[in-house]
Amino acid sequence: MQKETIHNICQTQIFEGIYNKYSKDLHDFLYYKYGSQINPDDKAQEAFIKLWDNCKSVTLAKAKSFLFTVANNLVLNDIKHQKVVLNYQKKSQKTHTNETPEFLFEESEFLESYKKALASLNEDQRVAFLLNKVEGKKHAEIAEQLGVTKKVVEYRIYSAFSKLKEVLENFNIK
Repeated sequence: MQKETIHNICQTQIFEGIYNKYSKDLHDFLYYKYGSQINPDDKAQEAFIKLWDNCKSVTLAKAKSFLFTVANNLVLNDIKHQKVVLNYQKKSQKTHTNETPEFLFEESEFLESYKKALASLNEDQRVAFLLNKVEGKKHAEIAEQLGVTKKVVEYRIYSAFSKLKEVLENFNIK
């Protein structure tokens, strides 16, 4: 029984003792190794949180090693993440397109026409069409969701296509 007490760091008093014993050393280790930019207080706290989360698998003898390893890895992961962010920021953002103003104007006109054409569909057609083409659902899934047969869904989508082709020129969706 006493052996379990020594090794079970999940108990509040034992964990508190570990915290009091190693928190300053862990902070100092991180501060001297990486400086104040990494915020050693936060990384030390995160290491203790990880220790608490893993208290059943970490013995008292391994607690110090666990804390210092976890804290060091947390800092290294942050540094790696900061490098990725900096590399992304260094890449020039695309500020231009190869699309002509005429194309952009035609695109916006078509989108307006498309919205009007969708609005002209009755609700059943519009819902079936959008579930199929926008959300990518299969006819059987739509039928189940709407509580109708698969044939009814197919008819609604087909009739929506027909109506959209009437209203829009060059309308072609697969």
